[in-house]
Amino acid sequence: MNLPDAIRTARWMVRDTARQSLHTKLFWVMLAVTAVTTVFCLSVDVTGDVKPTVLDYEVPAILPADQLYTIGLNHLKLDKAVPDPLPAEGTPAAATLREKAIARGKEEAKKDGVRLISGEMTLGFGAFKAPVGRDREDSVRMLELWLVAVAADTVGVLLALLWTAGFLPTFLEPQSATVLLAKPAPRWAILFGKYIGVVLFVGLQATVFVGCTWLALGVKTGVWYGGYWLAVPLLVVNFGIFYAVSAFLAVWTRSTVASAFGTLLFWILCWVVNYTHMRMAVQPLEGMTPLSQFFLDAAYWFLPKPLDMGGIFYDAMRAEGFVSKVEELRAVQEAGKFHPELSVLASSVFTVVTLGLAAYEFEMTEY
Repeated sequence: MNLPDAIRTARWMVRDTARQSLHTKLFWVMLAVTAVTTVFCLSVDVTGDVKPTVLDYEVPAILPADQLYTIGLNHLKLDKAVPDPLPAEGTPAAATLREKAIARGKEEAKKDGVRLISGEMTLGFGAFKAPVGRDREDSVRMLELWLVAVAADTVGVLLALLWTAGFLPTFLEPQSATVLLAKPAPRWAILFGKYIGVVLFVGLQATVFVGCTWLALGVKTGVWYGGYWLAVPLLVVNFGIFYAVSAFLAVWTRSTVASAFGTLLFWILCWVVNYTHMRMAVQPLEGMTPLSQFFLDAAYWFLPKPLDMGGIFYDAMRAEGFVSKVEELRAVQEAGKFHPELSVLASSVFTVVTLGLAAYEFEMTEY
């Protein structure tokens, strides 16, 4: 078979994936999740200060208002104007001390020419309210980062792996596969087309999720942060790496359960190896032999690197100051031992090799 026929076969597999997602109702389930999250975003409102305009040569002296108590209390301690120990929370003495500390904090901030920022974020159409020590734009960016980093990048990718784990085992059942294999089509093109179809399906869902939540938050708050869209390619790449493992397990076992939970366990293994390698890079374990270090380095470079991908995602979204970074990742970056380009390249090579092994296994399978 020539290349155009192989491409045509892969294209038909992409269409078959779309049909399968509609047939199994997965398409609508994932849309429902997006719809619920979008409604949540529409329930958000942020009131408070707007970030001031700062010239290039100026240093913005801005202080969240919720830090006034801490600053004022520290100054009172220096003046030895607070009792030791501090009064218990909830007592009249504690309330009096808090008022006194906040007043002192405001006094010190004004003296230093620091601008105070305060605001309030409401969720659930006003059902929940919480003070925010940020301006409106930063408050919305913080919420977007939580949506992407927690709801999409970690939970979302793992759920997508579990939900799509049945696509290939169902497709590889003898009664389904023999119909396709009876036609003059290379098996690698069939498997590759199915893989691309699933990745494109997840990419579409990621685009809809990011687009709807971005639009909802923009309409409600007036904040339109374009960097939020970087989440789409980063999420798709992260999913595609681990779905290659799911594809290999599907071909090897033809079991949805093995494919789903095997991929989940593999993700945990990769995260542990990635974390351990980072920790050893900044804090070597006493007594660790060169052979053990060699095997750890080999495992790190051979396996996918979910923690590295999280670091790349963190930096691309400029999340510093909004969401805490894993301390080991921060230490590795500060030590100059973090190489994102090589990490992505090694993970990509792993994906290609895994898909190649899956194609070979599919080619050798008797139907």
